[in-house]
Parts: sequence; structure tokens; C-alpha cells
Amino acid sequence: MESVLGMARRSPVIAQPSPAKVAPELLARGAIFTRVEVVDFILDLAGYTEDQPLHQKRLLEPSFGGGDFLLPIVDRLLTAWRAAKETGSVEARLKDAIRAVELHHETFYATHLAVVARLLQAGLTAKTATALANHWLSQGDFLRVPLDGSFDFVVGNPPYVRQERIAAPLLAEYRRRYPTMYDRADLYIPFIERSLSVLAKGGQLGFICADRWMKNRYGGPLRRLVAAQFHLKIYVDMVDTLAFNADVIAYPAITIISRDTPGATRIAHRPAIDRATLATLADALRVPHLPKDGGPVRELAQVTNGSEPWLLESADQMALIRRLEAQYPTLEAAACKVGIGVATGADKAFIGDFETLDVEPDRKLPLLTTRDIATGEVQWRGQGVINPFIETGGLVDLKDYPRLSRYLQAHQEIMANRHCAKKNPENWYRTIDRITPSLMNIPKLLIPDIKGQAHVVFEGGGHYPHHNLYYITSEAWELRALQAVLLSAITRLFVATYSTKMHGGFLRFQAQYLRRIRLPLWVDVSPALRTELAQAAIKRDFQACNHATFKLYGLTQEERSALGGKGE
Repeated sequence: MESVLGMARRSPVIAQPSPAKVAPELLARGAIFTRVEVVDFILDLAGYTEDQPLHQKRLLEPSFGGGDFLLPIVDRLLTAWRAAKETGSVEARLKDAIRAVELHHETFYATHLAVVARLLQAGLTAKTATALANHWLSQGDFLRVPLDGSFDFVVGNPPYVRQERIAAPLLAEYRRRYPTMYDRADLYIPFIERSLSVLAKGGQLGFICADRWMKNRYGGPLRRLVAAQFHLKIYVDMVDTLAFNADVIAYPAITIISRDTPGATRIAHRPAIDRATLATLADALRVPHLPKDGGPVRELAQVTNGSEPWLLESADQMALIRRLEAQYPTLEAAACKVGIGVATGADKAFIGDFETLDVEPDRKLPLLTTRDIATGEVQWRGQGVINPFIETGGLVDLKDYPRLSRYLQAHQEIMANRHCAKKNPENWYRTIDRITPSLMNIPKLLIPDIKGQAHVVFEGGGHYPHHNLYYITSEAWELRALQAVLLSAITRLFVATYSTKMHGGFLRFQAQYLRRIRLPLWVDVSPALRTELAQAAIKRDFQACNHATFKLYGLTQEERSALGGKGE
């Protein structure tokens, strides 16, 4: 029962392709090429350095691919062993120093040859080189192979593979073995769990991988494990850095986690990817005491907190977040509702030009997409969505709607081929999400999912949102006043703190992050401030939105400075 197309993700450091040369079949199975400068940086941060007795330590590489990590590890091990000037059998002394696992057969054998070649270049005999490679390298699924003993170091770049690419029986086995594989967790989650489980006391894990798990829902159980039993020592944000030789959608981060008493976390952001800069930064991250005059490294206490998202922003911003969370209710507790527009599963069938959709008038709704609100105002482009639901939630009887029935029958092949239709064949013509027609006429604020900053548009009613738009309605707050709050730096602070960043520096304005926003109750807002907020939003005056919102939350001058300005 082999796993997920294989996990060869990296090519040898001696042959690193540019993003344009990365083969699609490698990317399909999670192939990400780690730059050698980044590999050295992670090894330095983890303490796997040549001035240490590495031949007396044990290191694990969970998925070695083409050897991006493995070959530099071998080089460092040989240098440290030679410096010790020990006598006796090289094989006997070094055979337990490395354990490296790789699933993909062809990659395993190619890297095995590369390791032997590296050992031969270092002056070892062919017999010893082959014997060591055989001791060190194992072909198999890291999540299922037996591992002997514990390890002083676990380093690497775990595979990034979505659940959809894992065979159902194997996915079930992974879930049974690894309780952190929760919700829609990607494969790197159980890789981290198992790697942590085999760390020796004081051992160091150094991984570079997607940062999603640090803040989103599926990372909760793994965050709880780290908070309870380990120390998040170092976090390096790799936003807008060329950490890999392939372009990635989600940003990676480097984490150093040790099996030690939890403590403060050293944090650095966006280093330049060159040897000198990274070597200097590694030294700065590992000094016993940080200098008082600042620098590229800062330290935050209590980053880990049970299953809560890791908050890694500046200390003054974190203090503001904590103050607002302690003082004000959540957005939804302040009588605001967050939702998402309709997902159909077959937009080409369900969505078309509103006027020419040949169904009964009450079976189609004007539809808004992100392009309809790109200017900051609603400019409907004439799209419509088929509505197969009655207001109470069930599907319409097609016998009562002959035009709708003809339209749906003409598109039945597309609609019936969707996953939701295969699960319930009798309901083949439903959209994935239920459509509630009454939502169309309710005033709402519309927010696209991915944006560089808050893009909040007032819609007075008459349109239905598409699934790439979140919406907010309220039974208490006047929406124009709420729009000003959502356009302010306060909202960006909450979303940036809890959201993972995407390619190009964009944030995810998803419901789970919007619900984190704290908001005063509408009854506690003075009439004058209500008017000031609403007028700022209507004018789309972002400076005025900040000014009014800062007054709403009673921000001090220090807190305003933490957001990048005085709000004036």
C-alpha cells in the first residue's frame, strides 16, 4: 500500500533547476527544491554544526528526496568525525549517525548512488561507502516504517500533499496512527507529529514547510501537542523570500522545535537568501542573550497557547490584540453574521447571463462576483445563478417548472458528475451550498477572500453573492459604520495576525479570521461617532476610517503607533 505517488520532492544540491524547469510530475507529488543556502541555515539553527561531535549524535531525515539536506549532512558529519581524530572502524563509528527515509523508489536509488559517490570523494573505500549508505538510507513510507530509538536532530522539508491525493485506505491508517491528522490536514502534519515523537530529550527539530498549520483549523491538534510537550525555539518567516527553486502558493516558514521546557520564541522575518546574511542571522538567533539595542531578531513569550493560532507579530501589536480581545466581544457576539456566497460545483452550468438564462423568473437570481465589486462599489455585470431551492430549503419539484426542468436536463451530465450529486443521485440538480433567496434582499457587506488589504463593499440588497465572496449582515450595527471598522487598520491587524499569507503578500479574509475581529456593541457607540464612521465609509476615506475606528476602540498613542500611524 504505497503512499501518494511517492514523496521525492527535492533534487540534489548539485543540480538545482529554476522554477521554469521543475517538471510537472514532480510538483504533482509535492516536489519542492530547497536552496542549499537555506539547507545550511536550517542545519546551523538546529545546531548540527561541524564544531560539534556529530559522530556521537543521531540525525533523522524523514523524506530525503534527491538529497538537498542529506548530502550537506554527510559533509558535516565527515568533517566533525575527522576533527575528532578517532581511530577504529569508520563504519562502526558512523553507521548510527544518520537515518534517512525515502518512499519513491527511483529517487531512493539515485540518491543512494549520490551518497556513495560523496563518500568516495571524501576518501572512503567503496566497501565502506556502500556499507554506510546501506546503514543510513531506508526505502519506505516514513509514517509507517519502524524507527529504532530516539534522535538528537530531525531536519528536512516534509512533503506537502493534500488529502485528496491519498488513497482512502491509507488515509484511514494515517488518521488511526496520528491523532494530529485532523480535519483537512495536509501530509506534512503527521510527518511533524512523528518526527517530534522520536526526538531525544533536548533534541532539535528543524523543518521548512508551509506555515498554514500554525494558524488554521486543521493545525489545532498539532499546535496543542507542541504547546504541551515542546519548546518553539525559533520561527523564521520566509514571506517573499526565494527559499525554494520553485514558486509556491503558500509561504513557508522555518521552525526549530526542541524537546525542552516551553519558553520564549526567537523570531526573524524575510531574510535575504545568501550565505553571508543567513550565517549572520543564524548566529543572532542562537546567542544566549539578545542585545538590548534591537536587531533582526526579537523574542516573544507565550507564542504557543494550547491549540490557539500562533501569534507571531510584534510585541506592541500583540499587546493591542490581547487588550481588544479582553475588552470587546467577537464580531458575531456583537450581532453580526459572517457567511459565504454560493458554491455550485458547476459554475458553467448554473451561472450565465441573467437575461438569457431560460428558466422561470423566480428560478434565477442576480449574482455578484469579485469583478462586480472591484471598484469598491457594486457594478453588476449581468450574471445570474440558477436557484433550485425553495425558501424553506428543499429542492423544487421540476414538474412545477417546465423551463427549469428543460434547462437542467440539458446540463444534467455536468451536474450529475459532481461529488455531491453522486452522493445523492436524486438531488443531482442542487448546488453544493443551499441558496436562501431571502439573503438576496438583505443589505450586506461583501469581502473577497484573498486581498492585500481589506476590500469591503456595501451592497444594499438585490444581489446574491458568489462563493468567492464573504458577506456580513447585522441586526444591530448600521452597515456603513461597520464598513468603516472593517476598512480600518484594526481589521487588517486581526486578519494579518490570524491568517496565513498567500503568494504576493495577500491575506485570506476568510470567515474564520473575520470572526476573530473584536467589536464594541452598537448600543455603546455614541451618535456622533456613529455618524463619523458611516460618513468615512461612504466617502471611502481610509484615513478617516482609521481615525474614527481608533476613537471607537479608545486606542492610545502607543497603540496607534503600533498600527503604523496616529489615525489623523
